[in-house]
Amino acid sequence: MLEAIPLWTGGLICILRRRGSAMIEKEEEVVQNYGKRPNCYRDEEEGVELPVKPGVFYYPNTPTAFVVSDALDPDFPIIYVNTVFEISTGYRADEVLGRNCRFLQYRDPRAQRRHPLVDPVVVSEIRICLEKGIIFQGELLNFRKDGTPLVNSLRLAPIHDDDDIVTHVIGIQLFSEAKIDLQSVSYPVFKEKCLYQHDHPDRHSPTSRKSPPDGLHQDICGLLQLSDEVLAHNILSRLTPRDVASIGSVCRRMRQLTKNEHVRKVVCQNAWGREVIGTLELMTKKLEWGRLARELTTLEAISWKKLKVGGAVEPARCNFSACAAGNRLVLFGGEGVNMQPMDDTFILNLNSENPTWQRVNVESAPPGRWGHTLSCINDSSLVLFGGCGRQGLLNDVFILNLDDRNPTWRKVYGGTPPLPRSWHSSCTIEGSKLVVSGGCTDAGVLLGDMYVLDLATKNPVWKEIPTSWAPPARLGHSLSVYGKTKILMFGGLAKSGHLRLRSSDAYTINLNEREEIKWRQVECSVGPLQNPVVPPPRLDHVAVSMPCGRVIIFGGSIAGLHSPSQLFILDPSEEKPTWRVLNVPSQPPKFAWGHSTCVVGGTRVLVLGGSTGEDWILNELYELCLASRQD
Repeated sequence: MLEAIPLWTGGLICILRRRGSAMIEKEEEVVQNYGKRPNCYRDEEEGVELPVKPGVFYYPNTPTAFVVSDALDPDFPIIYVNTVFEISTGYRADEVLGRNCRFLQYRDPRAQRRHPLVDPVVVSEIRICLEKGIIFQGELLNFRKDGTPLVNSLRLAPIHDDDDIVTHVIGIQLFSEAKIDLQSVSYPVFKEKCLYQHDHPDRHSPTSRKSPPDGLHQDICGLLQLSDEVLAHNILSRLTPRDVASIGSVCRRMRQLTKNEHVRKVVCQNAWGREVIGTLELMTKKLEWGRLARELTTLEAISWKKLKVGGAVEPARCNFSACAAGNRLVLFGGEGVNMQPMDDTFILNLNSENPTWQRVNVESAPPGRWGHTLSCINDSSLVLFGGCGRQGLLNDVFILNLDDRNPTWRKVYGGTPPLPRSWHSSCTIEGSKLVVSGGCTDAGVLLGDMYVLDLATKNPVWKEIPTSWAPPARLGHSLSVYGKTKILMFGGLAKSGHLRLRSSDAYTINLNEREEIKWRQVECSVGPLQNPVVPPPRLDHVAVSMPCGRVIIFGGSIAGLHSPSQLFILDPSEEKPTWRVLNVPSQPPKFAWGHSTCVVGGTRVLVLGGSTGEDWILNELYELCLASRQD
């Protein structure tokens, strides 16, 4: 297997290849004509042209340093640096080989920790990218050996071997002068002040390093004597948004630290995950991270809103499935008149000024069906599984990439598939893994199995999740993802001896369990005494995973009459999970079952369609706003 990566290194073109675990380096001197940018590099040995890919650092007028680190060693020691690196940093190659590149964050070669002006947010992002084996690109404050500050425009790229294991990491670096005053407290996130200066600004200026009067520190908590950087990066960033908000009321200094936008972002990223933060990034242009975190935690701004959109999904149908990919709502199939399976696809672009339902003309549509599931993978594609078609139940898989110029449903062959089924539930974890659970066979037998299909692999293969015990077989239940690989199962029509009963049980499973993967029943306690309500047993409801990991339950087929405005919320990650009722202002959707729901932008829950028992409300679209919208 051959992989070539062109890197500009100030008069050198370095082409790194991999064959197994061997790394070959070839350096070819080029004419130092920096006035033109070549469109591609030619690998003369292989006789192929290697195009310059967008996003790769390329500075035709500036020599670029680069470093190669060993990714098989947990500390990523340096195994190679080029001459430009030595000249730019003042360190010789023999001084840096075998060391982690973090020493550039120290102003003095003998320092034991990074300089306070180095942004810990960027350092944290670099660490996460290295752990996940993904590309990082950004800027970081570094220092030459003599202490001169530099801005390092850095790109880190992982190199994989034939088994797709990251064996090396290449750092492409462009160093430039950092125009900062090291004698002033100009750190963009934290200010290096002592407690006495915060509480007595009139006696000591921010730049003063005078000691407070004798005996003052006797009454000061040791924690508050730590620097702002240590407090924010090592302590506050590891807490939940709710805890950080509480700590902000301790004193003026803590209030100033916890109100900082960079601190708030790191707190949310550590609590909710990098992917969630990326989704919420657009919302923070309207709301600050502090306010957004508060509203998603307290749900103080939650409200219902009926959306008016153009067009319609025609002909009428029920038992369809809808899903969001980015800001696009997609609907497929359903049951038409006389139980006719539908095979059409509709898209509603919520980014447009006047959102309108549009039918998509796709090539080779999947067979018509109802009772199927539609899930999103990688924010731009949809995966369709199962359902009931003209010839009976199905167990096929189709993928639709909405970013293609001519969207086409593509069938995926994944080895031995699960049994054909309908009224099952599905979700996606880690961006590309489809999880299918339960459902009903053609003979009416309830299923209690769970399968996973990794659609990121070249040849996807269905894998059944083996567990020593599983919840009772069921249909019409929900699967909600929290904590990246953890799943909450709730409700459904479950097998109970010889009977089939609506269920209000909840179960959790972690598909990334290091040891044995186990189902666990959630022992839910009742909420506060003034509101001791738990969700009644139901099926065909909708469940929504919030950015902070909590799950909202709405609607469904319930025995008897219940308030149409009831929303239930549960945090499955709590030690003692408690059901709570959300009283949401504004008019909610009609109480119904068979809704479809999805989350757009992390804070918008869209609820579409449903049945009141008398008629289907296909074209009604409601939005549950989890945070304030400032349109």
